[in-house]
Amino acid sequence: MTSLGRASAILGAGTLISRITGLIRTIVLVAAIGTIGEAGDAFGVANQLPNNVFTIIQTGILTAVIIPQIVKSASHADGGGAYISKLFTLGTVVFLGATALAMLAAPWLVALYGPNFTPEQLALGTAFAYWCLPQIFFYGLYALIGETLNAKRVFGPYTWTPVANNIISIAGFLVFIALFGGDQSRVDVWDPTMIAVLGGTATLGIVVQALMLLFAWRRTGLSLRPDFRWKGVGLGQIGTLAGWTFLMVIAGQIAGLIQTRVVTDSSGDYPSVFMMQAAWLVFMLPYSIFAISIGTPYFTQIAEHAHENRRDAVRADVARCIRVVSLFIVGSGIALAVAAVPATRIFTQSPADAVAAAPVLVCYLVGLLPLSVLFIVQRAFYAFGDTRTPFVFTLVQVGLIIGFSYLAAAVAPLSQLAAAVALGQSIAGLVQTVIAVLILRRRLGGLQLPQTLLSIGRFVVAAVPAGLAGWGTYLLLGADRGWTVGQTGSTFIDKLLGAVGTGVIGLVAVLVYALALLVLRAPETSAARGLVTRFLPKR
Repeated sequence: MTSLGRASAILGAGTLISRITGLIRTIVLVAAIGTIGEAGDAFGVANQLPNNVFTIIQTGILTAVIIPQIVKSASHADGGGAYISKLFTLGTVVFLGATALAMLAAPWLVALYGPNFTPEQLALGTAFAYWCLPQIFFYGLYALIGETLNAKRVFGPYTWTPVANNIISIAGFLVFIALFGGDQSRVDVWDPTMIAVLGGTATLGIVVQALMLLFAWRRTGLSLRPDFRWKGVGLGQIGTLAGWTFLMVIAGQIAGLIQTRVVTDSSGDYPSVFMMQAAWLVFMLPYSIFAISIGTPYFTQIAEHAHENRRDAVRADVARCIRVVSLFIVGSGIALAVAAVPATRIFTQSPADAVAAAPVLVCYLVGLLPLSVLFIVQRAFYAFGDTRTPFVFTLVQVGLIIGFSYLAAAVAPLSQLAAAVALGQSIAGLVQTVIAVLILRRRLGGLQLPQTLLSIGRFVVAAVPAGLAGWGTYLLLGADRGWTVGQTGSTFIDKLLGAVGTGVIGLVAVLVYALALLVLRAPETSAARGLVTRFLPKR
């Protein structure tokens, strides 16, 4: 447990710095291209394309398949060195091929995701795509190296190197503002130089992020060399396993495609693609710091126990991880929800834009706890080499997301379309998580579910006074008329006050949450204290 706590603390610290610098990156990007406008949505679609392919590579192949295979290869005489060299060679070929195909299909991809874009917006999005799509190769390289480091229990670098990406992007976007001015939300003002500076900056950051990770490779004790002799090393088995995960992620990408196509109806006048991406970045802050940072070291341990067929240890690992993660997720989620308006003011251009964006963030936060639990449960299936079952329960989520998206398009006003789509995604994720937990419980012969539900119930009860205290603080700071577009509460007059207001409101909510947990005598608080103390400098 000590090593897991130390690894989680390292990942959490790195993720925190990475997410904070990522938020600053978004703030500067918004200053460059605006919050609500056609140019921002065009860049949002183009820059999301390599992320979509990266999701297929990482979730569909690396996390689900490669880590368990690397853990197994550790028993080879060379510690898995030859096996990993073959995987790296194959992966590099795949990444290059995927990048080339995406570049060829750039105009079609932008049109697919932006069916309601104007011709000028499509042209701008396609120009951005040519600059952004090379990120695919470097995203893939970064993920392959990083997941291998995680499998070898070298957890820190994978989390810390994105900071370099964010710093480079911040600098590049500031150069853009210095050269061309800010708030370039109109499509007709863009020229090739402006496109090159913005798109090139976004890609340069990913390149540096991947290359810096190579410096940590020596800590694995493995040597890499090109090896094209793929036959006879079990790649057929990997292909079978990856087939299900590939289909699963493709299904998820279809759901994302439908969401994007639906919300482009509101592009230019109301929150749309770019605003949803910014809100998602804020939403991902607690998820990344707690769910990923705590869950990733557990996944390596779960994979080891699954390889040894120690189901009792897997049950204990999964249940313990869910309880510890949920403690942090519920507290941070309620704090962020009551501070939604000042939090969104940080990455918007006006108080009115913040009020418009806040419902999107809150609707995403509805699904924060289910998504965090799913992260753990899904990886338990992967640890046993089962990629088919996650595909099945993901299909349920995908079907619900698509259905909710079209329902939102039919009934939601354009001003709330993005929020309605986000809420549909959260509800779909909740249903998916319930199904996944029940299947895993049956598969493992138990999952300490009564104890886990009791713990989560305590966290929710503690979140009620925390939320009321945070909301009261929000009102006391000048937001006495609720979420109305005309108001200028002191917590979101400008970006700086938005950040300060978010901190104050969030701190009050978290302190009350912690106090309520102590009153309720939640046993998980001891594990939480252990993780928190690892962030603090030693005397």
